[in-house]
Amino acid sequence: MSFSELLVNFTGKNVEEFTITGFDHLSHQKLLGFLIFITYFLVLLGSGTNICIIVTDRRLHTPMYLLICNLAMVDIMFTTSTSPTMISVLLAEVKTISYYSCISRMYIYHLGDIEECLALSLMALDRTIAISTPLRYHSILTNPLLFLLITATWLIGLGVMGVLTAQADSLPYCQPIIRYVFCDYPAMVRAACVNPEPYWMLPTILGLWLIGAQFIFILLSYVNLIYTVLRLPNNESRVQVFNTCICHIIVVSCYFAPKLVSVLLTRIGLRLNLTERNALLIIATLLPSLINPVVYCLKTKEIRKRLVQILSRKRTAVMK
Repeated sequence: MSFSELLVNFTGKNVEEFTITGFDHLSHQKLLGFLIFITYFLVLLGSGTNICIIVTDRRLHTPMYLLICNLAMVDIMFTTSTSPTMISVLLAEVKTISYYSCISRMYIYHLGDIEECLALSLMALDRTIAISTPLRYHSILTNPLLFLLITATWLIGLGVMGVLTAQADSLPYCQPIIRYVFCDYPAMVRAACVNPEPYWMLPTILGLWLIGAQFIFILLSYVNLIYTVLRLPNNESRVQVFNTCICHIIVVSCYFAPKLVSVLLTRIGLRLNLTERNALLIIATLLPSLINPVVYCLKTKEIRKRLVQILSRKRTAVMK
């Protein structure tokens, strides 16, 4: 049987498992694994704390805090799709992952990436309405409308990832090697025995929508917010509104910065080697999910106040 005939007869099910080799060249694998483990633990702790505080306090059942809760759930999903794989490879030295586990984690990873972007867009919309039209804020952005918008973003993400995953699942895989550090769409396509170029069109369109349309929308919304803040007559109000906006700007910067760096380096013709690509991939995955709960715990007055109350009660109970 010729090689071309063999490719025709291949299906994705011919590969039972993949071996992840993205960390093989590193000399301090245990140290990196420990750092990823600590980061993952902090993400779960911080995001889980935000979710528990918001869910259990009815006073925080307002659009802004519900959006923070949605973002926290996305962060947990996003990091959980990659961190256990990397920790398993680096600390447990288990480099193999089954085909179905790999493709399901790929689905969850990219779904989390899409939802992170859409959650930030909703938060930018929320702040724009709150600061531009404060008197009409509660009548415009009600909780039922917000739940509808959040549901719409999840349906969009689920639908897009259904198409992308179906495309990856249909590929013929003839090498059980993932050269990256976890399962994502580019890694799956490069593991297939096909010319990868035709399979970049859908991710490119998706990337243009996320980095192009969504980023521009968020950027313009914050430009409008800064303009509105500068026009406020009361200096105290100006500082208060700016402190609220700075939280969102930090979160948005952490999410988009690694992606923009990757795009800009590609545009100027600088090709990253495999180590640099993997490093950028890890940063883009873990950094936003680590920063988000820290920012909203420390900079959001109500969450910080509620957290202090809980810790004070526990300390009093222990002392008794």
